[in-house]
Amino acid sequence: MVNCEDNFYSPTDGKLDYTGVVYKIAEFIKSGNDFVHQVVVGTDSKPSNSDKGVDFITAVVVHRVNKGGIYFWRRVNKTKNFALTERIGEETVLSLELATKLRDTFRHNGLSAYEPEIHADVGENGATRDMIKWVTGMIIGSGFKAKIKPDSYGASTIADKHT
Repeated sequence: MVNCEDNFYSPTDGKLDYTGVVYKIAEFIKSGNDFVHQVVVGTDSKPSNSDKGVDFITAVVVHRVNKGGIYFWRRVNKTKNFALTERIGEETVLSLELATKLRDTFRHNGLSAYEPEIHADVGENGATRDMIKWVTGMIIGSGFKAKIKPDSYGASTIADKHT
């Protein structure tokens, strides 16, 4: 579960808590009021190098369409070893938790127009192709838009950069 004390990191602003992330998102969107913005949440994972479970990286991306963007990420280590299906399921749950918290926060901060979409680290090619319906069903069933590879840059590019 995401709480206000969770540590997030930004390439621009360094270490922030959840409240700081929301503040920076609001500031960024308001500074470019004339532009279209998309808020994206995506998670990627990698077994830990030290054999201590799996590192999950969840990224929040605010894309100012055709004008760049900003992002924040956090790391959660789960000491259990996961099979691929379990890892993809956990990635999806972590993305859903953060997207739900952002959506609820945005509704109280004048940002309700910026509904997060979730980028899943699954695609038509490779070992995750049989999981697409399951993962997108979880996301859509929770009230969010779902993107998969090659369009899921929040998970497959931004979060992946920090795994």
